[in-house]
Amino acid sequence: MTQAQHAQCQFKNHLGDRCRGQCVADNQCYWHHPDTDKSGPDTAKKLEQYARNGGMLHGLQLARANLEGVNLVKPASKSGFDLTGSDLYRANLRGAHLFNAVFCKGSLMKADLTAANLHCCQLQECNLLGMKLAKSKIDNIKIGAHLIQEIKGKDALDAGDTKQAIDQFEQAEEIYRDLRKASENQGLFTFSGPFLQRELTMRRYQMPKLSRQRLFSKTVDLFCGYGEDPIRVVIFSILLIFISAVLYFFFGISFAGDIVRFEPHASIGHNLFSFLECLYYSVVTFTTLGYGDFTPVGLSRGIAAIEAFTGSFTIALFVVVFVKKMTR
Repeated sequence: MTQAQHAQCQFKNHLGDRCRGQCVADNQCYWHHPDTDKSGPDTAKKLEQYARNGGMLHGLQLARANLEGVNLVKPASKSGFDLTGSDLYRANLRGAHLFNAVFCKGSLMKADLTAANLHCCQLQECNLLGMKLAKSKIDNIKIGAHLIQEIKGKDALDAGDTKQAIDQFEQAEEIYRDLRKASENQGLFTFSGPFLQRELTMRRYQMPKLSRQRLFSKTVDLFCGYGEDPIRVVIFSILLIFISAVLYFFFGISFAGDIVRFEPHASIGHNLFSFLECLYYSVVTFTTLGYGDFTPVGLSRGIAAIEAFTGSFTIALFVVVFVKKMTR
């Protein structure tokens, strides 16, 4: 055994902890050296033993490693093995058991996770581009608020590099699409909804900034979360009813020949009652009930026409979005 092989691995994680393994080359151990051959059929068993013996799992160099069927689950433990910062580019993880494992700030780019168990895995700031997720279990995985591609894309926009930004947003869209399809294939439709929203958001970011397509996409997102958020439709409806009521309150509506509107010299109670009548009229107009007891006058006619048209469309949209959510 050479002197290098007797020496301790020089790898240190982000917390300053040092690997206790013996060097094989370049002051790094077998697991932290990027060029050691990990394609053998016994690599998965070796990694399991290394993990259970308390080896340093941060920053493992497992690109193209053969880890088929590897079992990295801690029995009777609420936490999983922590592989933060590990590189599993194109690793064979078919049928792997990775329940609760942590892959934050690492890479699973183009890793084969077919039929793998990723339940409750933490994948924040992990490169997930091109993962193969056929038949894999992805219940309750945590990918964080933003993918690293999103962050890089926004940084590129700030730096004025539009081409790089579009490329990063395209990658993020692909990742969200893969996660959405995997969720739908497993019947996790509630889980797939947010992935669809973020997928379409990434697609919007690739459109020219002032284009009609981007404006339309943004409107749909704000209005109903791309069909995934019925609460937004309800909030929009309440806001429209209230804003319209305020406008009727200032422009006036007619009741039995009398004009109902804000009167600066009237009492607070009188104006409050007038506003409540305008609010009632706004609800009736929004829902297109049209009782006929109140009628618009002046500019209120235009406001009523817009509110009635928007209200009928909004109610229909809410029914569609709500039914879509409830039938999942």
